[in-house]
Amino acid sequence: MIQVTNLSLQFGKRILFDEVNLKFTPGNCYGMIGANGAGKSTFLKILSGEIEPTKGQISIPPGQRMSVLKQNHFEFDTLPVLQTVIMGNKKLWKVIAEKDALYAKPDFNDADGIRVSELEGEFAEMNGWDAESDAGSMLSNLGVREEYHHKLMSELSGKEKVRVLLAQALFGNPDILLLDEPTNDLDVETITWLENFLADFENTVIVVSHDRHFLDQVCTHTVDIDFRKITLYTGNYSFWYQSSQLALRQKSDQNSKIEDKRKQLQEFIERFSANASKSRQATSRKKLLEKLTVDEITPSTRKYPGIVFRQERDAGDQLLHIENLAATSEEGKTLFSNVNINVRKGDKIAFLSKERLAVTAFFEVIMGNKKADKGIYEWGSTITTAYLPADNTSYFMGGEYNLVDWLRQYSVNKDESFVRGFLGQMLFSGEETLKKTNVLSGGEKMRCMISRMMLHKGNMIILDEPTAHLDLESITAFNNELRDCKENILLSSHDHEFVQTVANRIIELTPKGIIDKFMTYDEYLASPEVKAQREEFYKTGKPEKAKA
Repeated sequence: MIQVTNLSLQFGKRILFDEVNLKFTPGNCYGMIGANGAGKSTFLKILSGEIEPTKGQISIPPGQRMSVLKQNHFEFDTLPVLQTVIMGNKKLWKVIAEKDALYAKPDFNDADGIRVSELEGEFAEMNGWDAESDAGSMLSNLGVREEYHHKLMSELSGKEKVRVLLAQALFGNPDILLLDEPTNDLDVETITWLENFLADFENTVIVVSHDRHFLDQVCTHTVDIDFRKITLYTGNYSFWYQSSQLALRQKSDQNSKIEDKRKQLQEFIERFSANASKSRQATSRKKLLEKLTVDEITPSTRKYPGIVFRQERDAGDQLLHIENLAATSEEGKTLFSNVNINVRKGDKIAFLSKERLAVTAFFEVIMGNKKADKGIYEWGSTITTAYLPADNTSYFMGGEYNLVDWLRQYSVNKDESFVRGFLGQMLFSGEETLKKTNVLSGGEKMRCMISRMMLHKGNMIILDEPTAHLDLESITAFNNELRDCKENILLSSHDHEFVQTVANRIIELTPKGIIDKFMTYDEYLASPEVKAQREEFYKTGKPEKAKA
């Protein structure tokens, strides 16, 4: 359990938190949400003791062990992988280190023998004999192959280090687990394993994540950081979002009777409680929601950007034809080959690949920014594209523009009020629009790029990792617009909810061909036929036939 009492944090004149009082109890998973810069990661650092609050205190019962997901990928570079994981249990690691030091003494004496005996007892009580096998099993579950277990951390890629550090945080059944963006750089299979692990975890978990599907799967409570306050709500992210939006609509409806509002909210609680069975946390969450009263549902004060795509003209029958397309990386590695696709009207296609660079290379090829090794692609004569690249660095180089002048470059209508309107939709207003582009954060740059896309009014929307750097409000608004818009969409995203709710067709690029399915993302992941095809494609050779 963690008790937060009268906590405040202030940097100069800026107050981040003011008089926060919270209690985190065992058996619950708390998903922490808030706009970029609200202080989510900072709050975790206060809980872990890395940062001291300006006032107030954090109380943790004596003897309880806290484990934190490390963000410094170079901290353990001189150590073996398996040892790095076991160090997650500091008490056990301290016993191991002292025991090994005593055994290594050249002048080992009787007092040392007595101390070693005590340490061996503690070691056995903490299941020390199983530590290496438990650590190895956890690494394997997180996608770190056994051949890496005895290598030094410095020999691993950044992606592999992330998984080792996650294993370190989870190792040894900590009483309190703090996780900051744990799904970063994880594939869908590993995220699913982590969801199941946390759903079965019986102690206290506090997690920061922009992955709404992950939050919905694991969280029993939502912790909202907003306007210097931190408020705890029962239910996962979707429940918080939908209930707060319902309460907001009711607040603005002055004609609705109080009793009618209460009835609507109560029906919403009952409906959501019944649907809780979709999650591994179903039992505990359903019980929590059944205890919830309508008085606990409050409207959100959050601002959501106005993301709206409008096409200049309708697309004709010929959209995009691709034939035998192939590309390799700069190192000569095959990224994709034998790509044959006809995009149909109404297609919203999610592109997947085990190779992170493959989809980006594919989009860069069909946008004319990269040359394919072979094959052709042909856009229909009526098609106009609106492209959001994974790397937007080049768009912000070569001049210190303010936001109005930056966006005006991409607008046919140069009128300032017209341009400001698009910036305002992405929550840039007043003096913010005069901010220089060279001081923008990653999230601000992404919102500028979305403004640019909306200006283009394309009838083919192409998105490469559109949720990167965005806060949950922007992700939710983006997701809602794409789900309902009429334009054709080609997208790549690690956001499960984004892909599931937008895409009606899934195409996986592999070095030996494509898997092309007209189905949702969840159906794709659950399909035995797809699983068999993937196994064939990622082995040597090629499947006999990959049916659409």
